[in-house]
Amino acid sequence: MQITLIVLGFMVGIVVLLLYTAKSKLKKMPLEKDHESILTLTDQNFKQQLKNKIVLVDFWAEWCGPCRLMAPVLNEVSKELSGNKKIGKANIQQYQSLAQQFKVRSIPTLILFNNGVEVKRFVGVKSKDFLLKELSAIN
Repeated sequence: MQITLIVLGFMVGIVVLLLYTAKSKLKKMPLEKDHESILTLTDQNFKQQLKNKIVLVDFWAEWCGPCRLMAPVLNEVSKELSGNKKIGKANIQQYQSLAQQFKVRSIPTLILFNNGVEVKRFVGVKSKDFLLKELSAIN
């Protein structure tokens, strides 16, 4: 019984150490610069930027590890889009009212808008192929 508890305690310690190490590495990871075609969305320009466009909006924050993992994916998707299809990003630390308005409860949350109207919502890290497929389904 004691050996089982010792082994279990040791395993829990290793898991905690691994989680701490991973979290610290994510915090040190530099923010990826947004592709030039990505729209930076604010309280002031949100409605105007979505007008007459299909926009996949990423609600994110600098401290969010999964959000940092999504940045290069969104850059790649943005490079492949043309016409009125765009990627937009809204920093929920700076624009909390946008997160409240669209009931964003966890991040990253990606909301697909068509002319300012929500069409679909995705929570968590998504692949480039998944996002391109969802964007191509909207005309």
